[in-house]
Amino acid sequence: MFWRTKAAVIFPLAPLLEKFVIAESTSCSDQFARPPPLRYYANMSSRPAHRLICASRTSPLFRHSRSFASTSPCRSKIGQAPISIPPEVCFRIIPPPRASRRKVTGKNEVGPTVEIKGPLGEMSMEIPPYVKITRTSPTSAPVVSVEDPEDRAQRAMWGTVRAYLQNHVLGVSEGHTAILRLVGVGYRATVEPTAVTKEPEYEGQQFVSLKVGYSHPIELGVPRGVKASTPQPTRILLEGPEKEVVKQFAANIRKWRVPEPYKGKGIFVNDETIKLKAKKIK
Repeated sequence: MFWRTKAAVIFPLAPLLEKFVIAESTSCSDQFARPPPLRYYANMSSRPAHRLICASRTSPLFRHSRSFASTSPCRSKIGQAPISIPPEVCFRIIPPPRASRRKVTGKNEVGPTVEIKGPLGEMSMEIPPYVKITRTSPTSAPVVSVEDPEDRAQRAMWGTVRAYLQNHVLGVSEGHTAILRLVGVGYRATVEPTAVTKEPEYEGQQFVSLKVGYSHPIELGVPRGVKASTPQPTRILLEGPEKEVVKQFAANIRKWRVPEPYKGKGIFVNDETIKLKAKKIK
């Protein structure tokens, strides 16, 4: 009974509050013409406060009030960073063919293609149609953006596309490397022009031969575009313009002897380390 009486008293006050706010805003200067926030009137009552606010949604009081959500639009920390391009690298954006510019929904929609040329080779990448690459001038660094930063899928691809493009630029200019260390008694590696257990997938393919404790040598074909060498019997150096291919081939070699935590033996990639465990004593 109490809240009904209280609501009956407060509900008719909405027009009076509007007149009070409008009169105060017109009498003051422009600097102080902003009406009090709605939470000021919400604190005047407890339960029927939402009725007071809803009743004044169409009033000038509601039109002059600020929004409760003041957060900035979602941004990608990696995606909004400009792509660094050296002078010797050519970065070109090719629009999709005219036949495929029709409106196609789903995965069949075709986007532009980015071509990157450098001293170590040439690479291309097709980007989604909602990803945009802009340059203020021909010599400025490209900036990646998306149509709708609020969309989760577009926001995820925002940073992914930018990271792939930056890796491609670095690959054709300096190249990507992976150093593998063979730790263990008798562990050895060599690079052979032919293999005994495998056939070459392309002309001139080399093979990495591993001796890591098995009764037979392990032979792995070097992927196209990757250069393999052994500066030492226990070191393997992989070089190539495409980072994904170089790292994946290094992972394929590592899986034959994953580092174990008791003796510290295995195949380590780059600066990989492992924490040794104490031997279990019964």
